[in-house]
Amino acid sequence: MKNWKNVFNYLSYSIALILLCSLSASTWYSNTSTKDDTKKYIYKIKPVSEPVTINADWNKKIWKDTEAKKLINYMGDKPSHFPDTEVKVRYDDKNIYVIFRVKDQYVRAVAKENGGRVWEDSCVEFFFTPGSDIKRGYFNLETNCKGIFLMNHGINSEERSSIDKEDFSKITIAHSLTKNVETEITEPITWTIEYCVPYTLLEKYMKVDKPGKGTQWRANFYKCGDKTSHLHWLTWAPVINPTPKFHIPEYFGWLEF
Repeated sequence: MKNWKNVFNYLSYSIALILLCSLSASTWYSNTSTKDDTKKYIYKIKPVSEPVTINADWNKKIWKDTEAKKLINYMGDKPSHFPDTEVKVRYDDKNIYVIFRVKDQYVRAVAKENGGRVWEDSCVEFFFTPGSDIKRGYFNLETNCKGIFLMNHGINSEERSSIDKEDFSKITIAHSLTKNVETEITEPITWTIEYCVPYTLLEKYMKVDKPGKGTQWRANFYKCGDKTSHLHWLTWAPVINPTPKFHIPEYFGWLEF
């Protein structure tokens, strides 16, 4: 009888330990989504009839007529500072257009040169495969609140390269924030980033399915600030990983043109 009691106690302890570990691990995610759930994250992108003026104006007509997607998922523990982040996308026969609006706080922007460590600042990011097959690789375009950006490409998180420096000027970008932010802005502030990326630039580095009726791209949108005083890793489509990591294209959602 005593042996059976010991076995029962051991099993009870083991089960409790497994449950505790499971609960601890689940704090890294905003939900229990799977890769199949990315099919639920679809953004239908409308064309524009004329080029968009890039000036970081969230309220201009083209964006008033565009559906916004909110970044409501997160990685890591649920952050105490959860900036309200929205993104809108449009396209024409030459460019894809993107605008972010962030109702933020604890804002930082230290990187001053394109290609720098912008993810450590108050940063918005657009990761995308210019087609439906993520095996061809993906781009990551990361922009801090002052419009300083990096753009890399590759097939996975380890094998990545920056676009050539002479191609930086081919991305037209505008930002609303004008004040210096060497010292973190602790009061609430809203900022916008807007840019357009030409397909000719993308085609230099990767096969591109040019947007048009029926075309699909895989993509995700992120907000982070790895060296701000209030850490957060927000996502549009949920990313399931034991630690915060954006470079997992298997969890990209879908852009439908």
